[in-house]
Amino acid sequence: MAINTNQTFPFLLLSFFFFFSSLTFSPVVANRDLELCVRRCWVGHKSSPQKVDECFQICEDTHGHIVLNSEVEPEKQLRQCQEQCDRRQQGEKKEQCRQQCQETYERRRGKEEGGRGGGEKKDNQQEEEEQQEQNPYVFQDKHFITTQSNEGRVKILQKFHQRSRLLRGLENYRFVSIEANPQTFVLPAHLDAEAVLYVASGRGTISLVREGKRESFNINHGDVVRISAGTTLYIINRDKNKKLRIAKLLQPVSLPDEFQAYYGSTGEKPPSFFRAFSPELLSTALKADQDKVQRAISQQNKGVIVKASEQQIRALTQREESGNPQFKRSKRVFNLLSKEPSISNRYGRLHEVDANEFPQLQDMDVAVAYANITKGAMQGPFFNSRSTKIALVINGEGYMEMACPHVAQQQQQQQGQQGTIQHYQRISSSLNPGKIFVVPTGHPIILVSGNNRNLEIACFDVNAENNWREALAGDKNTVNAMEKEAKELAFGIPAREVDEVFGKQNERFFFPGPRGGRPPA
Repeated sequence: MAINTNQTFPFLLLSFFFFFSSLTFSPVVANRDLELCVRRCWVGHKSSPQKVDECFQICEDTHGHIVLNSEVEPEKQLRQCQEQCDRRQQGEKKEQCRQQCQETYERRRGKEEGGRGGGEKKDNQQEEEEQQEQNPYVFQDKHFITTQSNEGRVKILQKFHQRSRLLRGLENYRFVSIEANPQTFVLPAHLDAEAVLYVASGRGTISLVREGKRESFNINHGDVVRISAGTTLYIINRDKNKKLRIAKLLQPVSLPDEFQAYYGSTGEKPPSFFRAFSPELLSTALKADQDKVQRAISQQNKGVIVKASEQQIRALTQREESGNPQFKRSKRVFNLLSKEPSISNRYGRLHEVDANEFPQLQDMDVAVAYANITKGAMQGPFFNSRSTKIALVINGEGYMEMACPHVAQQQQQQQGQQGTIQHYQRISSSLNPGKIFVVPTGHPIILVSGNNRNLEIACFDVNAENNWREALAGDKNTVNAMEKEAKELAFGIPAREVDEVFGKQNERFFFPGPRGGRPPA
C-alpha cells in the first residue's frame, strides 16, 4: 500500500508490525532503488518500528512512493499494481504509476529468466542497479514516458523531484527530447511553458506562429533556439538520411512542474483541442459548414510525427540563401559550435553560451554548453558556483564520478547515525547516448571518455547568472591560488608537498585520462 504521511503514528506502528511479522512476506515496490532502500530499513531497524517508520519516510522522499506490498506471481502483481494506480491516481500521474508497475514486472521476469542461465550478465546488471541505488542524479530510458510513431518519438522525462527530493531545486523544469526520422513533419502545437532547444544532431526547419505571423528558419547541429510560451511550433526534418534530434528544457508557466502540448491542427491522434468544443459553437466561430469542420479536425491519426513528401519538404524548407525574407537568420537562434571554444586543447573542447551573448536566455536564467572530450581523456574535477547542470550524453561512452554530501547524510539517517562530521559519497555512473545526469551546485565532478570514441555532452545550466566554473586540478586551480601558509594550515603538510600534488598538471580543464579508460573497480 502507499505510505500516507498523514497517517498517525499508532496506525503506522500497527501497520509495520503486521507488515514485517511474516518471514515470507517482503515488499515489492515500483522501482529497484526504492525496493533496496526499504529492505535496508527492515534489516537495520527491525527491532524498532519507530525507526522503520522514519527510515521508510526517507526512502519515500528520496526514491518515490511504495505502490505494492505483496509476494505474488509477476502477472498477478502487475494486475494488482495497475488496478491500484487506476483507483488512486488520475491523468499523467496514473500513466506514470502504471508504467512503473510495468517496469517492476519486466524487471522481475528478467531476473527469473536470468536465474535460468543469466549468469554473469545477471550479476553485472544487479551490480549496476545497486550503484544506481546510490545515485539519484542519473536518468535512463525507464525514467521517460515515450510517445512513439512510425516516423519518430517524443520522450518526456519524469519530474526531477520525483526521482529524488534532492532535485527539488529543479521542480519547475522539465526535459523533453524529440527524434524525427528523415523527411518528416512534427505536428504544430503550442506549450504552456518557456523553452530552450538544442539541436543535438541533424538539420531541419522550424516555423513559429505568433499573433497570426509566421517566422521560419533553418536549424543545424549545435543550434540553440529560444521559444516563448504559447508560440505555435512545427518542425521539418529536411535531411534525406539523418535523424533530427532535439533536446528541450522547459519552464512551465501555468502550473508548477506541469506542462501540456496543445495540438490544434490535428485530428484523433493526437487529439485536437478543437474537438473539445461543441460542433455548433465551433462551426459558428469559423463561419464554416459543421460537417466540413468535423472532417478537418478528425482525419489526422498517424501520431505527432508524420512522413512528408519530397515536394512538401522542398516547399517548407527553402534555403536561407534563396533570398526568401521568411528565412532570414532568426534572432531566436545561436549556433554554439560556430563560436570559438571557451576552453580547448588536445584532450577536449568546451563551447558555451549565456545571456551575455544570447540575450534571449536571460529571462529563463539558463546557459547552454557542449563538451567534446577526446577519447581516453577526462574533464575536471571542477564545480559550478551557482548553476545546476542538466546534461545529456549525445555520443560516445564513458563514466562520471561526483562528490555528494547529501546522499551520505541520507544514508547516515537511514542507519540511525547522528553526528555533525561532514561526509561525501562518491556518486558514479556509466555514460552512454541518451543518458541524462544532473550535477547540483557546488558538487565536484569528473567526466571520463572511453577509449573508442569521443564523449559528447550537451548541457543546460539552470541559475546561470553570475555563475563561474571553479577548477580543482590543472592550470588556475583553487589550491594553486592559495598562499604558502594557507596551504600548510589547510593540508597539515609543508606547502612544497602540496605543490607537488596540485602544481604538476599544466593543462586546463581537459586532461589525459586514466589508463584503460574504465571506471576503477
